[in-house]
Amino acid sequence: MHRMTSALARHTRRAVLQSAIDASAHCATADPDLWFRTDGEPQIAWQARRAEAIRVCNGCPIRAACEELALRDRDGNPRVDDMVRGGLSGTQLAAARTTQANRLTAVVDADRDTEGRLLDDLSIELRTQSGLNPDGRRNGGRLRQHENRTEQNLRIRALAASIRQIRIARRARAGWGVVA
Repeated sequence: MHRMTSALARHTRRAVLQSAIDASAHCATADPDLWFRTDGEPQIAWQARRAEAIRVCNGCPIRAACEELALRDRDGNPRVDDMVRGGLSGTQLAAARTTQANRLTAVVDADRDTEGRLLDDLSIELRTQSGLNPDGRRNGGRLRQHENRTEQNLRIRALAASIRQIRIARRARAGWGVVA
């Protein structure tokens, strides 16, 4: 059985994006010099050409694919405004790459937060236990109902204590110290 690795998936995705761009991009029929600033070109001239290039890109049906490929290729420089790709200037591409990297880091950190998921699960279980009616069982009489309530109360107290312990530890690690 063939399994696709992440490297193969990235490579395959890149080829798909490039094929779409080659087949349908509006820039394929335009002057290629429109998207790149020439050496020594005055800023005012480049700004006018850049605006025209962005206008062409914004009307392109595969602009998003072009932008994704530009980000994959690490196009753009935060200090030099010398190109347009996917409807973004080089500085905008660099900023988008940074934003995506930060967002991805936050998502990966959240996925690794097993303690946070445990806290969520315990909170759900606590709400579920709190909503149960221990007297709902008809057999066993009053003695059994009292035992059911006692068991439920013990479970609720244990869940609440676990939640409290996790929250205190998380707050301490975050530097909150003693919380009122």
